[in-house]
Amino acid sequence: GGMTMLALVAFLASAVFKMVPHYLDYNALQKAIMSVETDKAAAITTVPAFYSHVSKSMTINSIRDLKLDEILEVTLDGNEFRAHLKYETREPLIENLDLVARFDKEFRVRMP
Repeated sequence: GGMTMLALVAFLASAVFKMVPHYLDYNALQKAIMSVETDKAAAITTVPAFYSHVSKSMTINSIRDLKLDEILEVTLDGNEFRAHLKYETREPLIENLDLVARFDKEFRVRMP
């Protein structure tokens, strides 16, 4: 019984350790998007400047396995940006079984 419990705990720990970095990257991307509103010094007023700001944040946070132009869609609507962050990541688990995390969130960010 103890060996079975140990194997189950080890399996779950392995799955968690594989997925945690993806959630940390997602949180870093969320903070980068929301910082456009609070970062008065950057004075971001165009869509290219928005992408540049998030790209710099990705570099700082060592997010290299995602392509910004594929995961983020930004439009300008009046005095606010509408950013749609949508992507999926996969981590191999066992043989042909993968762990999948799907991220999909829309942001409304006011211009500073």
